[in-house]
Amino acid sequence: MNVNVKVRLKNPLFWVQIVGAAIITALGYYNMNPSDLTTWKGVYDLIIGVVMNPFLLATVLWSAWCAFNDPTTAGAADSLQALTYKVPKNVKENKDQEEH
Repeated sequence: MNVNVKVRLKNPLFWVQIVGAAIITALGYYNMNPSDLTTWKGVYDLIIGVVMNPFLLATVLWSAWCAFNDPTTAGAADSLQALTYKVPKNVKENKDQEEH
C-alpha cells in the first residue's frame, strides 16, 4: 500500500481527528461529559477503559482508519502526486499561485 505516512503524521488535522474520535467514542460509551476529565487520573482511567474494551478499541481503530484513508483516491493508496509531498499540501498557497 503506497501511503505517504510521514505527511499524514505532520498534519495537525489528522491528530485532531484521531484524538477527537477516541475521546468522543469513550465519553459516549461511558456516558461521561468532558467535565469528567478534569484530572490526569480521569484521563488515564478513560484511556485504560478504551484499551481494555475490545468494542471501544475496534471503534477507535475504525475511526483512525477513516482519518488515515484518503477518500479522493480509489482504494487505500495515495495518488502519485500525494506520494511526492514532504509536508501537507497548502491549498491556499496553490490558489495564490494560480491567481498570479
